[in-house]
Amino acid sequence: MTRLQLLTALTLALTALTAGAQTHYEGNIAVGAKAGATLSRMQFNPTVPQTMLPGFMFGATFRYMEERHFGLIAELNIEQRGWKEKFEGYDYAYQRRLTYLQLPMLTHIYFGSNKFHGFFNIGPELGFMIASSISSNFDHDNIEAIAGFPTTNRSTEQFSLPIHRRFDYGLSAGAGIEMIARNKSSFTLEGRFYYGLGDVFGNRKRDAFSSSSGMSVMVTLGYMYRIK
Repeated sequence: MTRLQLLTALTLALTALTAGAQTHYEGNIAVGAKAGATLSRMQFNPTVPQTMLPGFMFGATFRYMEERHFGLIAELNIEQRGWKEKFEGYDYAYQRRLTYLQLPMLTHIYFGSNKFHGFFNIGPELGFMIASSISSNFDHDNIEAIAGFPTTNRSTEQFSLPIHRRFDYGLSAGAGIEMIARNKSSFTLEGRFYYGLGDVFGNRKRDAFSSSSGMSVMVTLGYMYRIK
């Protein structure tokens, strides 16, 4: 099964599940905002030595919830991703930050009381890269001129390779808790994992990498207000 087929199958399954839940029960609608921290890296083939790159995210949330444990969430987020290279035994430093406008469309599964919910979120996510920046302490455009630079068993094309695809897609899954207040307000804490299925660099046989997709972990705090 290809990446696109996997994403399509999951989207159809989640849509059918939520549509079935919406047939018999009256729901409620809430809007809100969220912000938090991210840790990200890239899935390169050939492999690139990396550590997790810290960043931030913030965004807006629209949520439709059913009375019996199911709902839908749509978000519009700004999220920082990218990678930070690891140089064992050297003082070199390089990181590339990729900033995305993200649109997750998630099935929301929740349980609990009128004051406290636990929940799971899962579904597809679309994104578009709106910014890219490089930070390094060496001339990454002229590696050959750096005496003693560690190039053995190491890819270096990614240092200056231009972005080939700004559009991104993937799968998100998360879990969290929600504390519900009396005035229709609630506060959420969520941990979420994103697995990218799109490559940022070209992936043809003549290109440097056969895959270059992103993955990230985020922890967010959110505020929701019920409008219906």
